[in-house]
Amino acid sequence: MIRVVIFLAFVALLATGLAWLADRPGTLVINWEGREIQTTVFHAIVGLAILIGLAIVAWSLLRGVWTLPAGVGNFFNRRREKRGLDALSSGLIAIGAGDKSLATRYAVQARKSLPNEPLTHILRAQAAQMSGDDATARRIYEAMLSSPDTESLGLRGLYLEAEKEGETEAARQFAERAIAINPKIPWPVTALFDIQCRQRDWDGALETLAVARKHGHIEKASADRRRAVLLTAQAQVAEEGDPERAMKLAEEAHGLAPDLVPATAIAGRLLAARGNVKKATKVLQMGWRKGPHPDIAIAYAYARIGDSPRDRLARTQQLAALSPHSIESPVAVANAALDAKDFAAARQALEPFLESGRLTQRIATLMAKIEGEDGNTGKVREWLARAVHAEPSPVWTADGVVADDWGPISPVTGALDAFQWRVPAETDGGKDLALTTARVEELVRLGASEVPSTDEGDAAVADVAESAKDVTAAGVATAAAAAVTVPAAASPAVDPPARPEPEPAPAEVKSEPAPKPVEAEVIDVEPVTKPVPAAVAAATAPTSVTVRADEAPPNKGDPKPEASADARPAVTATAAASNGSSRGNGAKAPVVDVETTSKPKDAGGDAQSAAAIAARAATAASNARARSAEK
Repeated sequence: MIRVVIFLAFVALLATGLAWLADRPGTLVINWEGREIQTTVFHAIVGLAILIGLAIVAWSLLRGVWTLPAGVGNFFNRRREKRGLDALSSGLIAIGAGDKSLATRYAVQARKSLPNEPLTHILRAQAAQMSGDDATARRIYEAMLSSPDTESLGLRGLYLEAEKEGETEAARQFAERAIAINPKIPWPVTALFDIQCRQRDWDGALETLAVARKHGHIEKASADRRRAVLLTAQAQVAEEGDPERAMKLAEEAHGLAPDLVPATAIAGRLLAARGNVKKATKVLQMGWRKGPHPDIAIAYAYARIGDSPRDRLARTQQLAALSPHSIESPVAVANAALDAKDFAAARQALEPFLESGRLTQRIATLMAKIEGEDGNTGKVREWLARAVHAEPSPVWTADGVVADDWGPISPVTGALDAFQWRVPAETDGGKDLALTTARVEELVRLGASEVPSTDEGDAAVADVAESAKDVTAAGVATAAAAAVTVPAAASPAVDPPARPEPEPAPAEVKSEPAPKPVEAEVIDVEPVTKPVPAAVAAATAPTSVTVRADEAPPNKGDPKPEASADARPAVTATAAASNGSSRGNGAKAPVVDVETTSKPKDAGGDAQSAAAIAARAATAASNARARSAEK
């Protein structure tokens, strides 16, 4: 609309000017070389305007003719660029869709139309990667290094290729070169930092972290935390060889991250070793307030050299008062009280957790230790049985890996600051059979005492095995029974009981006339995946039997013989029945002087029932040992 108004105004102004000239006639005389030209002013102005217009037209025609070849070339160039841009767009879409054939075709078309375009190089390299042609992709990325505009792009491509092939050193060099070109780019800084952490190059990682902080690639809080972890890692390495340097590193790390338990513990230990108890106490108390942990409690209890166990208990009670609502406080007090032989204080510290539904394996184990110090074997067995099913205690874990000590990086991914003090997430909702079996064995070993193995204990273990519904559950009971088995050397040999005339021995058993030990081969147990009778399950479980050197083992149906005074010396053995025995074919040869633990091949069974069977086996064996001790 504005243009129309301007055009109409211009026409009106021109018409007004022409009308003004027409109303004012005048004569214009031109005398040049004897010729005289006479005309009016109006005609002269109109003629001049026409002449100027003709000159402009002529110049345009001349210019068009002059630039015609270049114009034709530009036309074809524009067409080629349009085809190239269309090919780039379609090729990138094909790569995103995962269509490698279409991406390769568009990459070829883009190379013909736009050979020097950086996007063309990217499209070609990615199409080659999709086709599995890594050599072509590397060659394209290497060609990008020759141009300053595409050098960073080529280095990133080469870095990704090196990471994919596991060439860590090459990837590190590409990242360092990219940082030297432009440290403001985030990816090389992050990549180099991760590589240095995986290689445990703590000094280099600190320098790279400083570069990242300087150029704003990481926030201050996160940078301080990472620096604290790196300093703690250096302090761990230097604690034994250079305690002075380790103490300074740990103090700086504690100042950056007071909740970092390893830094607090190392700083507290080294400060106390130098005699600076006041500062060590301050550091440990601050760390305890941020995050209570057993390592801090131990360092605090032993911060003052020469303290008695009673003094350490008093110090631990003072520390526990700083975090009364944390479960680590009563646990620390209980441990210190056990060390000081103050079992009443240990019970009092753990009492709020016993019946409140907050019972953990560590608390149940501590209660078993307390009862064991008092000589109450029945309570020991009870607490060990409760510990099997109690909630797991916190441990150092990173990416599903449980470790005894803290580490600066994950053992799986190499990520920095991956370890956390928390309850590990067990497979299948906490019912993983292997973890349960290992837990049972550990707890049973804790409460096992070295007492002679008796027939009553063997019968108790066999009775528990009879309640198993399949061989897998019997295998867990076997593991628990093996954990409480005491070597034969712990007790004197017991004369075997007399028995009636045995039936002829099976073909597999070979008797020797001499009363020396018989060497027999170990017979493997074949796994059974369906339920079996209780008698077969009992036969599958390992049983301590007495075998003469010159006699065959008794059959399953033989009555229990009476004791005999003139019996020959016995050889203790662990007999394992083969799959054939479950079909009524008789027992195989016993395994002499060999302890075997049957492990289920399929760990996907009912872990809860397996753990219950194992706990019952441990309890039965302990009862048998108690009865033997009374006799």
